[in-house]
Amino acid sequence: MRLFSLFLILTLYSCSAKHHYNKAIKKGLEVLKTSDTIRISTIDSIPVIKHDTIVYEHFYTSKDTVVYYKTIEIPKTRLETRIEYKLKRDTLKMITRVEVHRAKADAKINKKPNYWGMLIFVACVFLVGWFGTKLVNKYL
Repeated sequence: MRLFSLFLILTLYSCSAKHHYNKAIKKGLEVLKTSDTIRISTIDSIPVIKHDTIVYEHFYTSKDTVVYYKTIEIPKTRLETRIEYKLKRDTLKMITRVEVHRAKADAKINKKPNYWGMLIFVACVFLVGWFGTKLVNKYL
């Protein structure tokens, strides 16, 4: 019985939701409304004659309603930001790997012959052969 009464006393003296709410407000909680409704209302008064006197009757009418929504951003926990950072980092690594492999494959497929290099090579071979025949004819 003592244990039960001790448990009952501890639950009665525990922190309430209001205590935690006030503590959060002290630490900088900003309470935001998610939506706001604005009504434009008018008062119409119409004169009515009753027993030789003029009495004004008032009618309240609502002309327009505007609903304004605010966006609320909930801050992320450290674990959520850490996971998000890892995902971004891993996707960037994968993208760079794919781009490197794609560039290497394109380089192998799209090799075009270098016509200027072949022309210079043929010209050099022709000149070496021509000078060689001149030297051979001169000394023989």
